[in-house]
Amino acid sequence: MSKNSNHVSTWCIVSLASIPLIMTLGNSMLIPVLPILEDKVGITAFQSSMIITSYSVAAIILIPIAGYLSDRFGRKKVILPSLVLALVGGLVAGFASWKLEDPYTIIIIGRILQGMGAAGAMPIVLPLVGDLYHDDEEKTSTTLGIIETSNTFGKVLSPILGSLFAAILWFLPFFSISVLSLISIILIFFFVKVPKDEDEPIKFKEFLNNTKKVFRAEGKWLSAVFLNGVLVMLILFSMLFFLSENLEKTHDIKGIKKGFVLAIPLLILCIASFISGRKVKGNLKTIKMLMITCLITMSVSVVFVGFSSNKLFLLLIVTSVVGLAIGALLPALDAIITDNIQKDLRGTVTSFYSSARFIGVAAGPPVMSIVMKNYLNVSYIAAGVLGFLLLLVVWKFIQIDKIGKNEEMI
Repeated sequence: MSKNSNHVSTWCIVSLASIPLIMTLGNSMLIPVLPILEDKVGITAFQSSMIITSYSVAAIILIPIAGYLSDRFGRKKVILPSLVLALVGGLVAGFASWKLEDPYTIIIIGRILQGMGAAGAMPIVLPLVGDLYHDDEEKTSTTLGIIETSNTFGKVLSPILGSLFAAILWFLPFFSISVLSLISIILIFFFVKVPKDEDEPIKFKEFLNNTKKVFRAEGKWLSAVFLNGVLVMLILFSMLFFLSENLEKTHDIKGIKKGFVLAIPLLILCIASFISGRKVKGNLKTIKMLMITCLITMSVSVVFVGFSSNKLFLLLIVTSVVGLAIGALLPALDAIITDNIQKDLRGTVTSFYSSARFIGVAAGPPVMSIVMKNYLNVSYIAAGVLGFLLLLVVWKFIQIDKIGKNEEMI
């Protein structure tokens, strides 16, 4: 175990971290650009939200398939073609925006291709980290913290880069996704050395039976983790969509300046994610207490987002507290799954978890586009109530003395 873990180079970790960074940029970078897209393409706020949602829906559907394929044929063999697909999707959306008079439909097609690429790349990183470090929970948790920090750092960079690129050419963010995907392809190809698996790949029927057994044995705590993934992404992306629209229409903050303002709560989220990843270290008691603390903090603070919408300083404080709670929670969710699911099903289970997160990403912008005009405060109060209900689920179903103890059944 230690022998293998010592062979994981810094460049390997950097290469793996490039995937969530680039895939996050590929989605979140468009959030500050959506009001510009509405003007240039002649679409409504709801239609612009579909540019985010189409990416996420494609990922939701294909992520579990990609997880199985990575368990069956190998992580790297799934990641590289997926990154190529993300690259092609960026080119399709970019050329449509550049050359077509009515590009909306083709942009959506390009975004679906990008989502398909994201499905086979980003979720596979989590089980691959577990493979590289085998049973070293401390190194696994630390590296997962770096991976999640890369993800959240992508969210910090997204509004800045998106606004910067759009200031040059409004459709440049689409093309930039293809360039960034190419960089990740090169890094993964040369620097990620996947450990050889001497076991025979499990057949599909056996895989299905084992997956059923895992969810039968570990289903209660896994469901709690999945629900956390859905809710935090729903809150985060609905909040970012609202903040992007609010900064322009209420506070008259546009362009690159808006990108930097949007980055403030995301920077807090990124720092919290980095610190949390280093503190978790595979300790289930710490993970559960962190989940409870973060859910309480998020549930209380999110209620005040709507009420503070007309006061910029207060709005940024409230959204930063929400970002702090979400950032600290995400590495704990990653670690509890990766450390407690056996290797040959790790890709599949983490893929279901990633699908759950993408459900929140997909739902957030369109839900917010519908409710923010007349039901803004009600929607954030409802989010807080859901957070407290989820807290009860975590308290009841995440029993640290039972997690991972049922693997002998599989």
